[in-house]
Amino acid sequence: MSSAYSEVFVAIAAVDLAPVVQFYETVFACTPIVQGDRYTEFQLGTLRLGIFKPATSNEAEFPARTNSLSLCVEVDDLGAFIERLRSLNIPVPGSITTASHGREIYIYDPLGDRLILHEQTKVGHN
Repeated sequence: MSSAYSEVFVAIAAVDLAPVVQFYETVFACTPIVQGDRYTEFQLGTLRLGIFKPATSNEAEFPARTNSLSLCVEVDDLGAFIERLRSLNIPVPGSITTASHGREIYIYDPLGDRLILHEQTKVGHN
């Protein structure tokens, strides 16, 4: 089966690029690929996350945000991940919630986009 596309990745517009790039660099503890002064990209496992500064003439396309983006981040140890973020001065508001699929908590990037930090329920074998 052939498709008309080869890849899909996420891109976030940020008029003020630097704090958003710094946030993701800190949270994911990885060095981004910087492509000029308007685009930075992170390779996060199988996800490519691009962050771009819109051209001044296009900034009107990105009005007040609705914060509809959520990135789901699966972590091995939610408590340890939260402690690492706090040690790096990343705010972790709220408390851990538990659902049938595991434990999770939300953090927010400088644009107000939500990252769902999720630890899957461990399934024991008897």
